[in-house]
Amino acid sequence: MLLKPTVKLNKITDIKPSMLQKNGIHALILDVDNTLSTHHGQQLIAGLEDWLHARQEEGVKLIILSNSKRDRVEPLAAKIGLRYICLGLKPFPFRFHTALRALGARPGETAIVGDQIFTDVLGGNMVRIKTILLDPILPETTPYFRFKRKLEKGVMKLHHIETTQEE
Repeated sequence: MLLKPTVKLNKITDIKPSMLQKNGIHALILDVDNTLSTHHGQQLIAGLEDWLHARQEEGVKLIILSNSKRDRVEPLAAKIGLRYICLGLKPFPFRFHTALRALGARPGETAIVGDQIFTDVLGGNMVRIKTILLDPILPETTPYFRFKRKLEKGVMKLHHIETTQEE
């Protein structure tokens, strides 16, 4: 079940406090591309800044973990005032452990939030943190990503992964 997320949602702002509480989540590791912004974009999704502020007010610890380079991640992280780890090498566990230490969080109280099964979900499950899979904000157009997304659709069908409807 390494490729099955704990929860599947449409977008990051669909993560509600009740869901975090129900799952015992007190810390979130956030992907960047197609999670907080479009792939390689700097425009934040609608409502993201308010959502981040509300989670911080609730005491949820937040950090960015991205496979992208510093020049991609740093400006966006600065815009929203979050610490970040770039060149994350997801799904490998090394930087997930770095993020947990930076947050001062235990795996059982932490979730990774991202849009990719083979990086975010696989990596999170390997380090035994909860995984929240989101729909990509915009589909990528490169042959590599189109192929990867086709494989992800197969995994989702195989594991009967459907979007969770929050009460």
